[in-house]
Amino acid sequence: MNIGNKIKELRKQRGLTQEQLANDIGVSFQAVSKWENNISLPDITLAPMLASYFGVSLDTLFDFHLQEVQEKALAIAKESWNYRDSDWAKARDILNEGLKKYPKNDILLENLLYVIDYDETPEETIKIASEILDVTKDDAIRYDAYRFMAYAYKAKGDLDSARTILDQIPELYFSRLSEKAHLLCGKEKWHAACSEEGVCLQNLIEMKECIAEYYIEQGSAEKALKEYRQALAVLDALEVSERWDWAKEHFQKLIEKIS
Repeated sequence: MNIGNKIKELRKQRGLTQEQLANDIGVSFQAVSKWENNISLPDITLAPMLASYFGVSLDTLFDFHLQEVQEKALAIAKESWNYRDSDWAKARDILNEGLKKYPKNDILLENLLYVIDYDETPEETIKIASEILDVTKDDAIRYDAYRFMAYAYKAKGDLDSARTILDQIPELYFSRLSEKAHLLCGKEKWHAACSEEGVCLQNLIEMKECIAEYYIEQGSAEKALKEYRQALAVLDALEVSERWDWAKEHFQKLIEKIS
């Protein structure tokens, strides 16, 4: 946030000297000079006075445009997606560099959760998720943070905390994607339906595995085997793309393991 540059710009727009500005707001000429040369920052208590003096919002004074920042953060996040499946260290480096530019940015922090191992480093996961909860105004990001935090608590063996965190996530029976698929037309309808299909398929096969895990806990290997086979049959019946090969291989290994 280049507040010194913005003060200089606003001062010059009004034809003021540094001395005039300093006298009007009750600070020294040297203080104004240091601000404008980015040597020091104004005391935070002066920000409302400066904004009022120049007749601008605090966002304008701080030259801070949230939408622009979020767009730039998202671009950095998308760059990290190229390495999310192949090189977590590289993805983390990209996101950490982004956080140097945009500290505490919720988009970058959320993406960081996807490239750390909550089983191996649950405390780090909880710390990052907590930072997200402190700053985000986006419900989707907030609920994602809760989700990762719950997994981290489970990894620590603290199921009570995991349950408490999960209770913060609302139960939804529809999504924005599903409603777009129902209500819109043309390419928008197709894109929403395809995206929701992928989400639903992911959830379906994950729930089949969860049900199977329960049956295994109960000593019912045959029932678990049935769930695994159904999941594999769904993937085969839908003729899913190659990106789902990992799931097919996963369920095949599970079937072989208990057959």
